[in-house]
Amino acid sequence: MSRPRATGWAADLALGARLVFAGGRNGLLRTLMTALGVGLGVALLLTSTSISTMLDGRSERTAARDDQFFGVDQPPPGDRTLLVTAADTVYRDEVIRGRLLQPDGAHPPVPPGLTRLPGPGELVVSPALARLLDSPDGALLRPRLDHPVVGTIADQGLSGPNEYAYYLGTDRLRPGGGTMRIDHFGAEPSGEGLDPVLMLLVMIIFVVLLLPIAVFIAAAVRFGGEARDRRLAALRLVGADAVTTRRVAAGEALVGALFGLLGGAVFFLLGRQLVELVTLEGISVFAGDVRPSPALAVLIVLAVPAVAVAVAQLALRRIVVEPLGVVRRSANRRRRLWWRLIVPVVGAALLAPLRGGIDQTGGPVNQAQVIIGVVLLLVGVAALLPWLVEAVVRRMRGGSVSWQLAIRRLQLDSESSARMVSGVAVAVAGGIALQMLFAGVQHNYVRDTGQDVSRAQAMVLVRDDLGPDAGSLAERFRTVPGVERAAAVLDTTISPVGSTPDEYGERPGGLLRIADCAELRELANPDRCVDGDVFQIVDEQSPEQANQPAPGQQVEIGFRDPETTTRWTVPTDLRTVPARTDPAGNRFTGLLATPGALDPAALPGLRGRVYLVMDLSRPDTIELVRNAAAGIGPTTDVQTLRATEEVSRFAQIRRGLYVGVVATLLLLGASLLVGILEQLRERRRTLAVLVAFGTRRGTLGASVLWQTAVPVLLGLALAIVLGTALGGILLSLVGQPVRLDWPSIGTMSGIAASVVLLVTGASLPVLWRLLRPTGLRTE
Repeated sequence: MSRPRATGWAADLALGARLVFAGGRNGLLRTLMTALGVGLGVALLLTSTSISTMLDGRSERTAARDDQFFGVDQPPPGDRTLLVTAADTVYRDEVIRGRLLQPDGAHPPVPPGLTRLPGPGELVVSPALARLLDSPDGALLRPRLDHPVVGTIADQGLSGPNEYAYYLGTDRLRPGGGTMRIDHFGAEPSGEGLDPVLMLLVMIIFVVLLLPIAVFIAAAVRFGGEARDRRLAALRLVGADAVTTRRVAAGEALVGALFGLLGGAVFFLLGRQLVELVTLEGISVFAGDVRPSPALAVLIVLAVPAVAVAVAQLALRRIVVEPLGVVRRSANRRRRLWWRLIVPVVGAALLAPLRGGIDQTGGPVNQAQVIIGVVLLLVGVAALLPWLVEAVVRRMRGGSVSWQLAIRRLQLDSESSARMVSGVAVAVAGGIALQMLFAGVQHNYVRDTGQDVSRAQAMVLVRDDLGPDAGSLAERFRTVPGVERAAAVLDTTISPVGSTPDEYGERPGGLLRIADCAELRELANPDRCVDGDVFQIVDEQSPEQANQPAPGQQVEIGFRDPETTTRWTVPTDLRTVPARTDPAGNRFTGLLATPGALDPAALPGLRGRVYLVMDLSRPDTIELVRNAAAGIGPTTDVQTLRATEEVSRFAQIRRGLYVGVVATLLLLGASLLVGILEQLRERRRTLAVLVAFGTRRGTLGASVLWQTAVPVLLGLALAIVLGTALGGILLSLVGQPVRLDWPSIGTMSGIAASVVLLVTGASLPVLWRLLRPTGLRTE
């Protein structure tokens, strides 16, 4: 009597599961290796599905503490308002977010993460900043934040656990300039959209980083394939038919996949607890933000077992499981090439209609078409690699003993080695294509700042009243070690006498800058200059040119209150000079006066800027400059001048790529190690027999290295070919000429080769242990 179909399926699957646990220690080890390999891939997939929640969490907390409301009317002073101004600083390339707070009344708003506002001179810092200030590494930062710390910022007030941030209480703020009056913290999260080229970059990054993981999971479910095939032959010997054998194989694959899912969940939960210890490219994440998207998590839970079963069934197509053993068809039938070529060709055909159709100002990208095309091109690497390895090693002859051992093993079973390194080859091909695309579009997102770093390397901006020490501004920085030259320019405004402020409190007028003749030449090009001269900068391109005062006109000097301004008559012998772009890339119009014409000590409310020429070879010069600037006031800003700068979105995507590459390389290294250990464990008796017959341990170690190196080198060659082809296609999509980025190609290939060498070296201790005579023992 035949069994019902459903009952037969269930019984066969259950038999496959029981065989996993009935195989003794070796069977359990095989399942453990499969679960470990699949678990590593699942953990990274779960992490990748958490990216959206990580970004959303950071965005929500950042928006909740927002206090810079530009373009809106400020509330009148009251019991529930406060003044706030940004006081950010930088320490050894790490941005430190800072705010100065001054309440107007008894019930001001409190920023997230604080229970109360700090009093004047009191400091509340983030935990990461507190650790930095208490450590030897923070020695140069402590003078900049030399205030008593009265508390720490809670998690809800930080973008990440390792963010550097502080709030400083003060009673010296005045409305205007960069100081704002607010009655609440927080704004709606807003994000700038991505243009089509950046969207293309993001899509390719996700494909390139996730596809190698999928390839590795598919390879991991085949760990222990030879022993599994022998078990299936034993089943045939006791009467199981071919269909039953396939069902049993599916049951075994399901057990490994389910244990892999469980292991992946454990790895994910353990890694989530450690994520707060890691900061990459200035990005840190709270453990609570690492939450997989429910829909994608369910998809992973369903897809991994399905992939495991499918791979197990496909693997049975290349073998004949008979009652007396397993016959591998690969010995007599070569792998077919035609269908392997079709995969990348179809991918290229899908991308071809999009050629030249993606630009920064164009319409939305057909995401499905791009993703499918790129996936097919990269899957072509994994599809072609087994054929390439088989075709090459089949023709190899001779060489040293270690070389012959490795080549003979590859000739007998090249699929396992090719499968093991296919993930590396896919990652390298995708990395090469990405680097070519980044290099091709980078010029569109790297802008010329107009700053002249040959004239100055930094600029200090003083936004507060310098007071009676305005004349010694430059001297503050000339004494800093590493500063070779400091050129100070004092700033203020001039307005016609009796002018009426507008609705924003601003009076019509222009700018007045005071500097000696040598420093004045940073802003203008006078033919001659002596102390006591006054010049008018002429720049017809400036819209402020029409507001310039006339010679002999009486003006008021000062930024705000007319009662604190100084009256002055513009000289009748006023000379005009052409404007010159300053080292920071700015052009000014207005009046230039030397100290002999206007004494800075007699003018209240002066601000200023200092252009610094520095010896960049000296360590920490810029930090000493920032400390000197902080001595003027906490809002004094030190800007490092650069000839070019990247668009922030492009830079963020590049940082995201860096983080993803690090994670993928860690997974690939771990996966290679698991794969090599599984191969060694499968061959332990063969290796022990070779040692018993006198083969040297060094010879066997070299054979393991060659057995890994040959597929890797062939995989890298294939990855370079298809990676550059994919890179060229992607560049054609964005209308850029195809240029091979050889440094990036060499870097990606070198990193992959280094990972393989390191992993192979890490497997040698296990090899030495397997070569002991106990390796001859069997169950």
